[in-house]
Amino acid sequence: MGMKIGIASDHGGRELKHLVVEFLDSQNIEVQDYGVARDDATSVDYPDYAEKLAKDVAAGKCERGILICGTGIGMSIAANKVAGIRATLVWDDFTAKMSRLHNNSNVLCLGERVLNHHRALDLVQIWLEASFEGSRHQRRLDKISALETQ
Repeated sequence: MGMKIGIASDHGGRELKHLVVEFLDSQNIEVQDYGVARDDATSVDYPDYAEKLAKDVAAGKCERGILICGTGIGMSIAANKVAGIRATLVWDDFTAKMSRLHNNSNVLCLGERVLNHHRALDLVQIWLEASFEGSRHQRRLDKISALETQ
């Protein structure tokens, strides 16, 4: 697919993060790993990891990012505080696909405690393969971007 994906998790998403990294490697996708390490069970603060990844995606250092915590909720809230980020929490095929087709999401958020690992990997693949449709959806994204400057 020829892209660079950033990935990060807190302690609640470290096992799934490791599996996603293995999946991305198998697809020959370059991965920038922002932590945490698979064997590090230390409790950490998810906003710290979301911020690092989101800032690099916004700056173009990674084409897209994947954030994983227990539910995906905290990571999505934190990442969306960074201008230029459209982080989306997905839980099924439809939300994974539509987040790209209509919303051009650039950060995927997953919850390790609410998705089984096989399902999560399916969602990653759907999200990676879907492309933004543009057109009327770009107009809507432009309005969202304008909110970031208010």
